[in-house]
Amino acid sequence: MRLKIAFRSRFVGLFLVASLWIVSTVTTQAQTPTAPSGIPLGHTGFYFTGSWRLRLEDYNWWPTDKADGGYSFLSSLIKLDFDRKSKQDDEYLELQQTSLVNLPTKAIASAPQGALGLGALYYDANGSQVASLFVKQAYVRLKDPSHPGKSLRVGRFEYSDGSEVVPADPTLNWVTQNRISQRLLGPTNFTDIGRSFNGLHYEAARPHLNLTAMAAIPSRGVFDLNGNDFISKIKVGYLNATFSDPDKQHPNVSRLFGIYYEDARTEDLKIDNRPAATRAADKKALRIGTVGGEYLRAIPAGAGKFDLMGWGAAQFGDWGDEAQGAYAYAAEAGYQMPKATWQPWLRIGYNFASGDGNPNNKQHGTFIPLLYTARTYARDVFYTESNIEDLFAQLILKPGSRTTVRTDVHGLRLAESNDLWYNGGGAYQNRTFGYTGRPSGGANNLGTLADISVDYQWRKSTNLTLYFGYGNGGDVISKIYKSRDSVFAYLEVLQKF
Repeated sequence: MRLKIAFRSRFVGLFLVASLWIVSTVTTQAQTPTAPSGIPLGHTGFYFTGSWRLRLEDYNWWPTDKADGGYSFLSSLIKLDFDRKSKQDDEYLELQQTSLVNLPTKAIASAPQGALGLGALYYDANGSQVASLFVKQAYVRLKDPSHPGKSLRVGRFEYSDGSEVVPADPTLNWVTQNRISQRLLGPTNFTDIGRSFNGLHYEAARPHLNLTAMAAIPSRGVFDLNGNDFISKIKVGYLNATFSDPDKQHPNVSRLFGIYYEDARTEDLKIDNRPAATRAADKKALRIGTVGGEYLRAIPAGAGKFDLMGWGAAQFGDWGDEAQGAYAYAAEAGYQMPKATWQPWLRIGYNFASGDGNPNNKQHGTFIPLLYTARTYARDVFYTESNIEDLFAQLILKPGSRTTVRTDVHGLRLAESNDLWYNGGGAYQNRTFGYTGRPSGGANNLGTLADISVDYQWRKSTNLTLYFGYGNGGDVISKIYKSRDSVFAYLEVLQKF
């Protein structure tokens, strides 16, 4: 195994531009007082907040003969938020401006290699367009002053399934946000455009119970700069009940949920393991029901604390001409020592998403994670939560009060060798299905991902992130690409004001 990392001149140039931009941003923060980045609960009045995220990404995707997977590009994401709060209602408007610099123009290879990294997906979705300004969120929230936990939100909003309740216990809160939230519905805010939902969101919250209902149509976005538009032929319905027990010794959270997902776009080929001609002839809609739940618990043990998490979901309904029958589950455990040097937190886990072992039996067995945030569960997003077995170990360290280091190692296998290697995070435009599939070549071993990230809170409203991920391809990848080595790295600054 040999790792090849090319430090190209264009990467150095972009790095210098990014560094100057970061310095100017941090200097401005140091000289000029800023408004609070968050609005306290229960406050009324008019608030203006915002953020500016600058990221430099560098890819060395698995190489091909006729396309270039080695490139760097720069992105800028500016959000301006206008929020008026009263006891009876809230009005919220978020404007977003995205710019993409130096996108690769030769990073899309013929099948089965396909798009070589996220930069290729941005270019494929937008062509020569490199910037846009659009409404990311715009909604009215109606509240019942006599029942503070009840509200109805109408308009365009972001939504993350599984995050309806914020646990008071910091361990359970981290697990909720990083290992539960957005597994099936999410805003995909790691990308430079993201996703919103257009519709209704009702919530009834009590001290230990949260009931939620949501019905919406997703916006375009994620990789498509035309974020004002929406995908009218996709409909989502969501029901949730989350129970929380704040017991100080053994806090726990449990949830039950159900999701209806319909995709009636007949102009797109579905991505599955059937022959291309069969898929092309299938013009019927996807109508998928997903039911599931999770349970997470924190348990004090000596000088530390254990955390346990279990999540599962089953799918049924129609995958076009075929019947949908798929499932996924996750089991994770961790132990942290908050009083030890660097506060180590070791976590291990196993994530499984079913695949389809027989393309000819009129039964589609591949789990599809709907409209989720892929990067939350695959930090180097060359795989997705479909037809996958993911055995991982994770270590989180706190070298200082403002620094967090996280490193993961993932052993990745396909659940079914007769199915595809899937990639993606759900629909983001009318002409693209939202998931891609590459042939397995009859193999199961997808590869190993090892990565590390450093988050540093430079100032109260300024955060810096450095990420490096290395993918060592297995037999599935070696049958498609010329090398087993792939690298993804980025440097990011987030300024809130």
